[in-house]
Amino acid sequence: MTNWITFRWPWAFVALAVLALIVLLVRRALARHTAKPETVARRLEDPDSATVWNLTQDMATEHAQTLWKQWKTLNRVAVGLLALCLIIGFALLARPSRIDAESSTTSTRDIILCLDVSGSTLPYDREVIATYRELVKHFQGERIGLSIFNSTSRTVFPLTDDYDLVERQLAYADKILTGVINQDSIDKMSDKQYQQVSDWLEGTQNRTDVTSLIGDGLVSCAAMLPEFSTAGTNSGSGTGNDSGSAQSTPTRKASIVLATDNVLSGTPIYRLDQALDLTSRSSITVDGLYSGAKETNGEATTQQMKTQIESHGGIFLTQSSGSTVGQLVRQIDSQRTRTNESGNQSNLVDAPQYWVPALVALYIGFLIVAWRLQR
Repeated sequence: MTNWITFRWPWAFVALAVLALIVLLVRRALARHTAKPETVARRLEDPDSATVWNLTQDMATEHAQTLWKQWKTLNRVAVGLLALCLIIGFALLARPSRIDAESSTTSTRDIILCLDVSGSTLPYDREVIATYRELVKHFQGERIGLSIFNSTSRTVFPLTDDYDLVERQLAYADKILTGVINQDSIDKMSDKQYQQVSDWLEGTQNRTDVTSLIGDGLVSCAAMLPEFSTAGTNSGSGTGNDSGSAQSTPTRKASIVLATDNVLSGTPIYRLDQALDLTSRSSITVDGLYSGAKETNGEATTQQMKTQIESHGGIFLTQSSGSTVGQLVRQIDSQRTRTNESGNQSNLVDAPQYWVPALVALYIGFLIVAWRLQR
């Protein structure tokens, strides 16, 4: 956003200049045609004239001179204040405006946090959540949602721009996951803390002997976005092609941050690559955050996830460079913000907020001075 002020209707200042010129010409014309008042000297030349009242002599006293100067000063101040009111009035008529980039870059992003909450990734989910708590403080119109999954998925909170709700939910998740770092920290948790974590994870393990169904979890997260559609999953279907075409120009930028270690245990309905095909067809960008131990960054499952995410236009980050999970989340968010802003145009919005109070203050000053003159 910029504070540079411009005027949409600058012709109002031209009208003010013309009005001032007309007033000046009328005043000069009236001054020329006004008869000169009879002076004291002329009255004294006529011996039959009445007694002359001399205002100059009457104003010669110190008290009268002080009051006279005060009256003239107040008159000038009143005229000056009234002139400033007139100028600001014409400035408001010219519609002062400023360039506002925020109005075109906000309210255009939908973000889903899609977190794998299996035992191997849960310790890293807290860092993702804690970082987004900080990022949300700078959001202006972005909608955010949170979904967690293991063998099944649970929506923690739906897509919303109610940041009070988002902060409460993220703060609670951040708090209860504080003790979920490793097995030792879990063993040291109180029964109340353990129950809070268990309640928070309820609904994510509804299939026995199955964990971390990543493709299914991603599809569940994508289903929270209005742009998402599973139509046309069968190749060659005319309806599917039409659906894909309809979804190619969404009104908002939709992205999912998928935090997982890509360690699958069980048979999913959707593989990760199939889920990515669906999101890509719906113009939803999926960014991958490897939330696992640094020692496993080079494993085949990690590289497979990297290849699949990047082949669908997403960003994939690991901790191999020594960065923390929080730093990786910020990096993804900053890159997505730049991408989202690059195609936007700034808007010209009215900015009368400083002019109106100034006009009110000047007019009140004029009324006070006018009241003082009447006394």
